[in-house]
Amino acid sequence: MTTTQEPAQQERSVPRPVFTDAEAGARQFPDSESRRFNYFSPKKRKQSHYEDVTVEVQPDPRHYLSQGWLYAFSDGKGGYPLEWTVLKAWGSDRPEPRRYPGSGGKGYDWPAHGWHEFRDPNEEWEQTIYRNNSNVVRQLNQNVEAAREADAFSQWNPNWVQFVAQHVGAWMHVDHGLGLYLFANANRRAPTNMHNTAISVNSMHLIRSAQDLALYNLTLSEEIGDFDGTAHLSTWNSDRAWQGVRQTTEQLTGVWDWAEAVFAANIVFQPLVGELFRSNLVQQAAPGNGDFVTPTLIGAEEYEYAQRDLRYTRAMFELLTTDKEFANHNTETMRSWLSTWVPRCLEAARTLQPLWSQPDAKPPRFEDGLDRAKSRFAGIVSDLGLNVPKELNQ
Repeated sequence: MTTTQEPAQQERSVPRPVFTDAEAGARQFPDSESRRFNYFSPKKRKQSHYEDVTVEVQPDPRHYLSQGWLYAFSDGKGGYPLEWTVLKAWGSDRPEPRRYPGSGGKGYDWPAHGWHEFRDPNEEWEQTIYRNNSNVVRQLNQNVEAAREADAFSQWNPNWVQFVAQHVGAWMHVDHGLGLYLFANANRRAPTNMHNTAISVNSMHLIRSAQDLALYNLTLSEEIGDFDGTAHLSTWNSDRAWQGVRQTTEQLTGVWDWAEAVFAANIVFQPLVGELFRSNLVQQAAPGNGDFVTPTLIGAEEYEYAQRDLRYTRAMFELLTTDKEFANHNTETMRSWLSTWVPRCLEAARTLQPLWSQPDAKPPRFEDGLDRAKSRFAGIVSDLGLNVPKELNQ
């Protein structure tokens, strides 16, 4: 009996995959399963969603970048130079540590410098920007449409029609100039993502307010027969009452130091000029002249400044006037800014005085409105720990 043996199959020589723990994320740590970041100290006991998506998004070689800034300007400066403002925060004067993989903070306390301590109390981030602005635009559009259907514009006093065309329309140039050329520029020059986000939202508030007034101007041109939709141009360019405001606005847009620009605009100009015009003139005079629509547009801008833009500005500069290392330096610097900008803004405010006599139904006296603006400004300055400047009495 013959048996047939099948030949043994030889195993093919094929390299087998070898798995190692070299892949990123393979190692296990005590917080490997955590769903929250832990590379920053939250403002409160528990970090917020705003902090998760905003804090430290902009890298800094004092913290993480072992190779330095990833990009530089033509003069060799990289990223976000701290010398773009004369103000200083804790650690600003320390040299950037020599970084290499595994170098850590090289003995520096965390964070590496005090600029990173700022948190926007409004907690603005991408979602809130679109949500808040869309809500404002939706409400304003509904107000204007309701007024159009009710033929509310026909109830305006004739002098008030001219006043809105010339002077309310002229304010869009202030909003556009500060929003586009001051705050948008300061946003890029500020040193952390927390500053950038808050300042850029401020920029968008003003640009949107300018657009609201421009669209309102078009609506009034359609609804009111003798409404001159181009009157705001000649008013802004040549009306003597507006040339002080125009000059000061243009000076603000030319400020190189990003912190001085934000300080001068939100701490000085807005209370002494912006709120004087919006709250103590337009808001006071409009109802008596049959206008209940314009105050809704002006009121939206007033709310955003008083409740949002001023709020983050206070938080930003309070940290600097109480800085653990440079409080005295920052305080003296801000006092010098007050000495520069308070006289300019007061002069701009006083050039607006003839506007108070133009409506048929007069608002409260200009001097009363200016006193309220000065009192408001003095309160803001005191909250920052600064002395009320003697220039306020001019």
